Amino acid sequence: MTDSPEPRFGRILLKLSGEALMGSLDFGTDGAEVDRIAKQVSAVRDRSVEVAIVVGAGNIYRGLDGAASGMDRATADYMGMLATVLNALTLQDALERLGQHTRVMSAIDVKEVAEPYIRRRAMRHLEKGRVVIFAAGTGNPFFTTDTAAALRALEIHAEAILMAKNGVEGVFDSDPATNPEAKFIATITHREAIERGLKVMDSTALSLCMDNDLPIYVFNMGDESNIDRIVSGEKVGTLVSNGPAA
Repeated sequence: MTDSPEPRFGRILLKLSGEALMGSLDFGTDGAEVDRIAKQVSAVRDRSVEVAIVVGAGNIYRGLDGAASGMDRATADYMGMLATVLNALTLQDALERLGQHTRVMSAIDVKEVAEPYIRRRAMRHLEKGRVVIFAAGTGNPFFTTDTAAALRALEIHAEAILMAKNGVEGVFDSDPATNPEAKFIATITHREAIERGLKVMDSTALSLCMDNDLPIYVFNMGDESNIDRIVSGEKVGTLVSNGPAA
């Protein structure tokens, strides 16, 4: 887009939930939704913004809830990590059909389909203009993909985390799905989000971002212009930062 302003960020990390890939399905992957997300990422990459992605596995794991019931937590978490690899490969395929060069890097060893995660190699891929998709979370049970997003963003020196939400414009003071009086919050500090128990990210991820002064932009993935608008410096959704909350 020739009329777009100079990007505000040179390197971002996009956190996608597995549910973002479901579309209107109860679980699984909606190909049209994946293509829509890939087009948004591709448009930002075409503006010379370096993009890394961490994807969750809720779309697959919803179908495994029954099987995981009563299961050892570590075993269930490893199943979730494998599910994120499936989502990463799906997203990689969609991006490459749009002409983007991509690499999937996994925190667990699946060398037939993904590179092992090596921090310096990941940064080199980004410098070469490749979209890097981080799979398998942190590689450890008991840590969410939110924590993986915070950790990877810090490791690769991303300037911001873009936290995509489904059908929600940003952070609210209570759940807007159950409370029609819930109030939208435009800006908030990491500490206040933790203290108020707001569902931005899990507390471990929020603490990591707070301790390292990493801003989080929480936005609605349903609006196809939002990623590009955030990269352009527009006010979209909720900004979670160490600055004073408005």
